[in-house]
Amino acid sequence: MAPPEVQRTRAVHVTQEDVRRLCEFLYRRTGMSFDDNKRYYIDRRLAERITATSSNSFQSYFATLRSDAEHEIEHLVNAFTVNETYFYREDHQLRCMVSNLLDDILRRKTTGESIRIWSIPCSTGEEPYSIAMWLMENWSEVDKYNIEIVGSDIDTRALKAAADGVYGTRALMRLPHHVIERYFERIDGHQVRIDPGLRDSVQFTRANLIDARDMALYRDFDIVFCRNVLIYFDDASRRIAAENLYDCLLPGGYIC
Repeated sequence: MAPPEVQRTRAVHVTQEDVRRLCEFLYRRTGMSFDDNKRYYIDRRLAERITATSSNSFQSYFATLRSDAEHEIEHLVNAFTVNETYFYREDHQLRCMVSNLLDDILRRKTTGESIRIWSIPCSTGEEPYSIAMWLMENWSEVDKYNIEIVGSDIDTRALKAAADGVYGTRALMRLPHHVIERYFERIDGHQVRIDPGLRDSVQFTRANLIDARDMALYRDFDIVFCRNVLIYFDDASRRIAAENLYDCLLPGGYIC
């Protein structure tokens, strides 16, 4: 028998028009585009939110959503984001950062100046922490500059997990053993916690790539890592995101 605190997903009839309205709402808010091929994915997450809000119909839930009662927009966005990641993912870009990008950036810097790096979306933190570890392990100039690393995401649950810095063993699958030993402490046989010093070196914030007001808060980055998110956008959303990211860069900065 399931524990009493676990809610059974409420069976509520949802029409194709209901799904279209929901997807249009999400698109306007996040830039994420969902089509009929994702209907099972949409239905499952919608049913979870209908249950969580004790709504008795889609119309009732949508009214709750539009009024943003109990921050329901945030909860819905969290439910629809994908957080598949691990440490040192696509490490060819990390290698490029150290072997090429930073050499060029240093031509415009003096010793002690800030080098600002932004990971968006950062999901549960593996990417910005990977950037920090890679710099400490592979860049001899790391102590000569003030390295600022910011990780941002639209998913507030993912950001909380990133700030907590607790990971399962699967997230570590690409890390060399000596890196795991140096930057993680084992909690049990299945989980590790990232070193507090490393955890404090990354600032985590909420940001929406297609919201101009959100993005206006972020400026003067030397390198922006924006990976594995634009596949969920259509061409119009990608253009908005690209323009917003461009405005966040210092002249001569790079977007990965």
